[in-house]
Amino acid sequence: MLPPVSWGKLDLHVSTEQIIGFSIAILLMLIGLAGCMLPILPGTPILLAAAVAHRLYFGDTGPSLLVLGIMTLLTILSLIFDQLASMFGAKRMGATWKGVTGAVVGGLIGLFFSLPGILLGPFIGATVFELFGDREFRDALRAGVGATLGLLLGAVGKVAVSMVMILMFSWSVVSRSMAAAEPAPETPPAIEQPAPTNHEAMRANLPAADITARPGRIHTAS
Repeated sequence: MLPPVSWGKLDLHVSTEQIIGFSIAILLMLIGLAGCMLPILPGTPILLAAAVAHRLYFGDTGPSLLVLGIMTLLTILSLIFDQLASMFGAKRMGATWKGVTGAVVGGLIGLFFSLPGILLGPFIGATVFELFGDREFRDALRAGVGATLGLLLGAVGKVAVSMVMILMFSWSVVSRSMAAAEPAPETPPAIEQPAPTNHEAMRANLPAADITARPGRIHTAS
């Protein structure tokens, strides 16, 4: 077990292992976020896998089961939205499955040509694949635009969902870790009472009726 780290005035102690685990999970989630814009990576499933792995390793200081359930639902919805967006863009502009496939292939090739390749690759790929399908050049261009727009629309939706998932994971892990690390309230030290003097002990042992009001003296009944 790595040594704990104190969080300044909060006097909360979170282990170095927890900090490293959280950092690794966030790094994997950022890779998944990049995958939402790059066809080569699955995107939101990477985020979900990182959150589940964090929970399995750290237990109660990981994300809550409710957060994991919501993240699972968001992952499914993002994948469905991605498919619907691609189909909508393709059908809207008259693209076929060849154009959609070409947009994905063009996006992969475009990764090797920096930002211009990432932006133009899907369009060029979709247009070329439509031309291979015996489409007229004008129709192929139109279909290429539709396939590219569908791909971009799906990517924007996945990025938005991924940001929500990262924020939910971070909030859940940080809040649960801080709650588990809160120190127990300190018990105030007991105040020792001074031992009674002989005079006080004698007064305590006598009946109240036998004690006179004269200070400094104790009178007992005859």
